[in-house]
Amino acid sequence: MELDELVITRAIVEEYSKTFLDYTDVDVALVGGGPANLVAARYLADAGVKTVIFEKKLSIGGGMWGGGMMFPRIVVQEDAKHILDDFGINYHEYEKGYYVASSIESVGRLITGATSAGAEIFNLIDVEDVMIRENDAVCGLVINWGPVSMNRLHVDPLSIRAKVVIDGTGHDAAVCSTVQRKVPGAQLGELGVVGEKPMWAEVGERILMETTKEVYPGLIVTGMAANAVAGAPRMGPIFGGMMLSGKKAAEIAIEKLGK
Repeated sequence: MELDELVITRAIVEEYSKTFLDYTDVDVALVGGGPANLVAARYLADAGVKTVIFEKKLSIGGGMWGGGMMFPRIVVQEDAKHILDDFGINYHEYEKGYYVASSIESVGRLITGATSAGAEIFNLIDVEDVMIRENDAVCGLVINWGPVSMNRLHVDPLSIRAKVVIDGTGHDAAVCSTVQRKVPGAQLGELGVVGEKPMWAEVGERILMETTKEVYPGLIVTGMAANAVAGAPRMGPIFGGMMLSGKKAAEIAIEKLGK
């Protein structure tokens, strides 16, 4: 068979464009492709929710790839072990209540779990703004190519519509920060988006289930972004809380959508 470069080009552009256009109107748009949002996407898609993730970088998986200080291992506590099982991630017990898994395998299986369930992932797309209408609820996102925003090029963005948005952008809590900056009187948390406190795994992991919530109409926050909004401690290379937070964010969105 003789390969035709034009056919290859058309296949890529046409198929991507068709999928992209289909996902300009979704039930839930997740910002950030880290572990919390990958877990959330899987449970959302399993519930029949039209789900899309936007990640500004080339790679999906956030900080989980690097494990702890580039040692590619993660630790998960007992409470979150069932999520490892749900995604088919291999692990072993290090000592009672502490389970160790490969960070590389974990990311791969989280991505596979989300996409196999029906969630769509677009990498290299940055979210630079939100859409808010008469009811003062977040109802969509303003997006641009990741390299455009990273290089500060003056290129006008496009928009997508979403019934619910989940901010899983990690330490920056980028979507929540945008809402707080642009909406007069918006208060996301008792003191606004204050940033995370120094690392304290015990408190950070425990409180994350409280900070994962709807912080503005139509906007749910999850993972490290949730603790950043609430001013709670960071957790370090233990990822059980991140995954449990993603599952809880999905449950909040599913209830909100009435699914």
